Amino acid sequence: MSELFDAVDALIASRSPLPPPAERKRLRQAHGLTLDEVAAALRVRRATVSGWEAGKTEPRPPERDAYARLLKQLAQLYPANAPVPAEETAVPEAAPAVPAAPVPSLPEPADTRTAPTGPTADHASGSTARRPAGPGAAPRPAATARQTSRRPATRKAAPAGATADGADPRFDNGPLAVVDVDTEGQVLAYCVGGLVLDVPAKSLPALVEWTLVHGRLGQPKLSGPGKDADPLIVLTEAACERYGLPVTLTQQERLAGRLPESHKVIKQLIRADWQLTKRGLGPWARIYRPARGAERSCVQLCIPSWDALDTRHWADAGQLPPADLARLLGTYATRVMTPRGSTAVTGLELMTALHPPTRASEPDADGRRHSEPNPGSLGKEPVDCAPCEAPDGHPLLADLPRFHHRTPAEVLVEEAYDWARPLTDAECLRRHLVGIDVNMAFAAGANGLTVGLGAPTHVKNPAFDAKLPGSWLVDLSHVDLSRVKLAKEWTDLDGDLLPSPFTPKGERPMGPAWYATPTVAYAVELGYDVRPIEAYVRHDNGRYLDAWYNRLRDAYLATMADLGVHPDLPPADFLAAMDGYRQRDPQLAIVVSAIKATVKGGIGKLRERPRGEGWKPGQPWRALARPTWRPDIRAAVIARTRINMHRKIVKHAAFTGQYPVAILSDCAVYASDGPSPLDFLPYRDDKPLPGGFKLGVNPGLVKHEGTQSVLWGEGVREQFNAPELNLARYIKDGTVTAQDTGE
Repeated sequence: MSELFDAVDALIASRSPLPPPAERKRLRQAHGLTLDEVAAALRVRRATVSGWEAGKTEPRPPERDAYARLLKQLAQLYPANAPVPAEETAVPEAAPAVPAAPVPSLPEPADTRTAPTGPTADHASGSTARRPAGPGAAPRPAATARQTSRRPATRKAAPAGATADGADPRFDNGPLAVVDVDTEGQVLAYCVGGLVLDVPAKSLPALVEWTLVHGRLGQPKLSGPGKDADPLIVLTEAACERYGLPVTLTQQERLAGRLPESHKVIKQLIRADWQLTKRGLGPWARIYRPARGAERSCVQLCIPSWDALDTRHWADAGQLPPADLARLLGTYATRVMTPRGSTAVTGLELMTALHPPTRASEPDADGRRHSEPNPGSLGKEPVDCAPCEAPDGHPLLADLPRFHHRTPAEVLVEEAYDWARPLTDAECLRRHLVGIDVNMAFAAGANGLTVGLGAPTHVKNPAFDAKLPGSWLVDLSHVDLSRVKLAKEWTDLDGDLLPSPFTPKGERPMGPAWYATPTVAYAVELGYDVRPIEAYVRHDNGRYLDAWYNRLRDAYLATMADLGVHPDLPPADFLAAMDGYRQRDPQLAIVVSAIKATVKGGIGKLRERPRGEGWKPGQPWRALARPTWRPDIRAAVIARTRINMHRKIVKHAAFTGQYPVAILSDCAVYASDGPSPLDFLPYRDDKPLPGGFKLGVNPGLVKHEGTQSVLWGEGVREQFNAPELNLARYIKDGTVTAQDTGE
């Protein structure tokens, strides 16, 4: 009989009433208890107790009755009107942020998994929902971290990374979820803010259905005429096995970039009336049903074990635990956008998301709205590039001989710097080679840049207009860097120690060549006349990339601030803050890397080349069908980035008499007496040379890339018999291999 009484007591205790979440926290703090102490007493994780106090989760037996007993005794000791002492050991909550603005640092992960103990069946939904019951039971939050109810509900506490005011209830659980299977075989969806949801889906089609109907995942549109971001589901290796997918792809599948159409999971999707895009079921897959009006039914999959997260940009993100991966990707999604594929693909998609090709018109006489072109966008249909802007193999060049090598007078070549020169005798007497790197250089090059929006117009013998984007055939060989105009005054320089601003290799042009508008405008700025022979100009133009730049800049600055690097730091403090900043939070450092890759990759995608698929020169490839295939915009951004670098070099040389010994893209190397950038940058009272290099975290400012000795530089050049080996490529860690030098 005593066993029956014990069972009844346990049953009653399992439904013990709990105070509201805020009261739980007050009682703990009133007794001076830390989260760690409570977690240790209850034999759960610290984040689990934090979730109980935030109202994201509810405790379950056997922890629930012990937690209720603790709170009951504390309530007797500390009535509701008792003062609450400050808690020094608590981790501060993440501050809220709207999707369009920078968000705070990554929230503390919450592990809300506890031992299963016979949940109450929710017969109406066919799923399970853990909830308190009985007289006096505390109300269960409408969407807890272990929610499995299929009935729509409204959260009482918004997840980290969203604001309570103006939050979209459709996406209450954030932009994405990492789906995993725990050691007990239960499928869990880890969302941003530490939220964990039970997933009842038994198959991949059911998972897609659950995501759209019950997951409340996604992200609001970034622009008025745009579309909401589809929910992203990230599948761990365990989730792949649960849903019948291979953990890794075979060599043949990796080359194809997808599973074969005969795979059983693809057949399951087809039977459930789901469709896949042309890229099929690969590392990044989109599963959808045709839209019905404005209603979309689409879910994106990301499978890290299939190399969806490129280690060059995402480091070891794919190996992180599910909760940590959800935090990392969620931060990127909130600050940039929900990933749509690689960082390059996402960078390009961000342009379209901020400037959709169409918008709704004003109501007509019948009150109906129609789709119309969206001003400032690239439009809905692709436009042909100019012949000089076309890369080799383009259909516009199909009539050229097969092995024809186009000259600068036939092709536009706007690329980043790859230039180096031998050290002078005076530079050899210095002790150090110091590299400085421009932050987000290509983003800074896109800021405020006017680019073409429509098709080009061919003109002969035009007058140059610096405000008109396009490609110009002009002879700039007469520009002499030994004498340039700075601040409306002519200045003498050592032109032999400077790279030409007009070619990627820094060589002086030998005759007429094609240039983008920023390059020709710089020749005029240096004080020289230009007389174009012909041009392809775009009268329909605008600052298409401004919103794109602002979004990525804000994401970068917010993340760097979380790592302790702020825009207003004095030069010495900035260098100190940058020293080892990646080790302060390795996951946030991965977000920084991904943001940078989004910039470079997005610009590169504007001139995407053929990607196999049986392509032959002279035939169109898939990317040409995109309105965002715009090699002219890519050329303009790169040209402006290179010109920005050269302008700073010239200002620095005119003021200090110092010249770079190597430049690689956004990194310049100088010989210096000291190992720090402050040893050669002309700062006075923490103020830099106007128009020159300035230390700081903002895009366009510079940071310390690395320092090596002059002996190292001369040694590697002598070792590999390469007098003009580009030392900027190796200045960071000093490692040079024979493979790097082509030997």
